[in-house]
This record gives sequence, structure tokens and C-alpha cells, in this order.
Amino acid sequence: MTHIKLLTAERSSLSGMDYYICPMHSDVRQPGAGKCPKCGMDLLLQGTRFALVRHMASSPLHLIVMVAAMLAVMAAAMMMLR
Repeated sequence: MTHIKLLTAERSSLSGMDYYICPMHSDVRQPGAGKCPKCGMDLLLQGTRFALVRHMASSPLHLIVMVAAMLAVMAAAMMMLR
């Protein structure tokens, strides 16, 4: 399992009840995986929506790499627009 999945599994086991939510409609919740009745997106296990952001923000090195990657993408896009 990846680090993010482990963090999510730990949080869901602490809450005692696993439920799935829509990334776009937080009011859509159900006890098992499936599709959102409003938009058809796959439901995600509660706590996974921002797991990657929490993981990236957990270390200054992660933030530096993320900012550098974003700047490289922006620079490449600007060069393509010329």
C-alpha cells in the first residue's frame, strides 16, 4: 500500500465507520463504493479527497518540489504561447 492509502486506512479505522462521498457533492454519502447519483463520479472513501495535499504539505522538501514543478510547467506554457 502507498503512504496515502495507509493514512486513509488509519483514519477510517479510527472513525469506526467507513463511508464514501462524492468529490463534487459532499452531501452524497453512502456506506459502500459506487457512483454519485448527481454527477456520476466515482465515490471516494472519506478522507481521501485531500490526502495528497496533506502528504505534500507534510514536508518542506515536498513543497519545494511541488512549487518547482509548477513553475516549470508555467514556464513551458509561456514559451509555447510566444
